Amino acid sequence: MKKSILMLLFSALLLFLIPMHTHAASNQTKIILDGQELSLPDDVEVVNVRNNIMIPIRVVAENLKFNVKWDQETQNVNIQQGSNALQLTVGKEQAKVQNNTVKLNIAPQMIKNTVVVPIRFVSEEMGLRVGWSNKDKIVTLTSSTSLPSTPANGSDEITNLVHDINYANNQLVVSLDHEVTPIITTLKNPERIILDFPSTNFGNMGQVPSGGAIGKLDTSDFPNVTEVRYSLFKNDPAQVRIVIELNNVNSVNYTPQTIAGKFILDLSMVNDPAPPTPVNSGKKIVVIDPGHGGSDPGTISFTKKPEKHFALALGLKVQALLEKEPDIELIMTRETDIYPTRSERVKLANDLKADVFVSIHGNSVTSAPQVSGTETFYYQRESSKELANIIHKKLIKALGFKDRGVKNGNYQVIRETTMSAVLLEIGFLSNKLEEEAMMSETNQNKAAQAIVDGIKEYLKL
Repeated sequence: MKKSILMLLFSALLLFLIPMHTHAASNQTKIILDGQELSLPDDVEVVNVRNNIMIPIRVVAENLKFNVKWDQETQNVNIQQGSNALQLTVGKEQAKVQNNTVKLNIAPQMIKNTVVVPIRFVSEEMGLRVGWSNKDKIVTLTSSTSLPSTPANGSDEITNLVHDINYANNQLVVSLDHEVTPIITTLKNPERIILDFPSTNFGNMGQVPSGGAIGKLDTSDFPNVTEVRYSLFKNDPAQVRIVIELNNVNSVNYTPQTIAGKFILDLSMVNDPAPPTPVNSGKKIVVIDPGHGGSDPGTISFTKKPEKHFALALGLKVQALLEKEPDIELIMTRETDIYPTRSERVKLANDLKADVFVSIHGNSVTSAPQVSGTETFYYQRESSKELANIIHKKLIKALGFKDRGVKNGNYQVIRETTMSAVLLEIGFLSNKLEEEAMMSETNQNKAAQAIVDGIKEYLKL
């Protein structure tokens, strides 16, 4: 009797001490290739790193049948299948594809003495389509021309997956497995744009709404957008719905397009009834455009300040001077930290039939902080070239920065405007000394006066 009790206690102790793997294995990520589940060894772990599914190179070699070579000294992974060749390096977010350098979402990593690589990148570069079911933890690979499908409850199929939703610069960007055209509708009171993606579910996203819940994007930087929300609107078949709710907008136009697996909805919103019309038709109309603004910081200076603040500070100084000119009607594209799109800036100037358009910017080459100087851009028109030469000459004289010349530049705000238009790169914010000079009130006042003097000379005022 004592022996039986001792054996029972010993067995219970063993059960307590030995790690249980059965539950972990049942929840392990599965990989399905052309409808067949890959048999993964027990010691192989498929891991999720920052919402990127990573697989050991052993899986790539043994199960996907790619030729894999590992160089311990250089930490390089070379993967080849036929004429397709990849080279990845542990810790580096750049890879070589057929000797071309491409950027990775995440670098290969060494985890528990095993090199893991991003399955989506490796598989797609080798000609496989990749799908991901966050709910069922299933990676679906297909080498055929058919769309990837993920089994759910035995019969349901997901033909497309959303991997990221982003809103910035008046653009909604949805990253998808493959091209899909959403059904777009609009509703009033409040103004809404609704996008329904058929046969689509959520894939490998950071925040996936579950069970009818609604996910939302942070739109606090966009005053014309109340919110962007998304949800799984239907289950059978799956359908993702995205709603853009607008705020204080009189009208909105949108242009859909698909580029490299991303669906992009470009919005153009009008929240003013019409552009202002000068009362005195005899005045010259000047549009001053402080670059960037709001959600678009522009470049970042040597001391980590956004270009948009410099552009606005200088633009407001130009405004103060031009408002004293009796023969000039001044219009600003922005007077606060907001982001009018480039198309909106162009439309404003063209609708006004302006005489002069001046866009203010700061330059940057972060990889070469020694680069400095002022350069001025125009687009093709002789009138714009003349305006550029006059303002540029006065800026060089006022600031004493290196003269980098007047150049023909293909920038939208000077290309699509119909009047004399220039884009000013006052100096290099990436240069420590030049940034310091550009940020000083004294030099900003000098630059503002030079711009105003140049505009007046060109207009013969």
